[in-house]
Amino acid sequence: MTRRPNKYARPARPLNIDWAGTSDKADGRWITRTIGAGASVKTYVCPGCNQAIAAGQTHLVVWPETPPLGSSSGVEHRRHWHTACWQRRR
Repeated sequence: MTRRPNKYARPARPLNIDWAGTSDKADGRWITRTIGAGASVKTYVCPGCNQAIAAGQTHLVVWPETPPLGSSSGVEHRRHWHTACWQRRR
């Protein structure tokens, strides 16, 4: 039996900006993409409320338009948010 490669050792998937929008917050401009209920297959923890985003629940994926210093891409900084939590964020 062969082991699957460690997901952290694999190259990051490119961020797809098709059908993405932008959102300006106090800490900069963010790219936002809605993940529909049918495309949501995993459970995530929302950084806004620390509650679960259940599989099958519509939510947002957000990442910084300009990656922080030391990062070549926003991939490492993308997060899944409840839509309402992201809208409340300043």
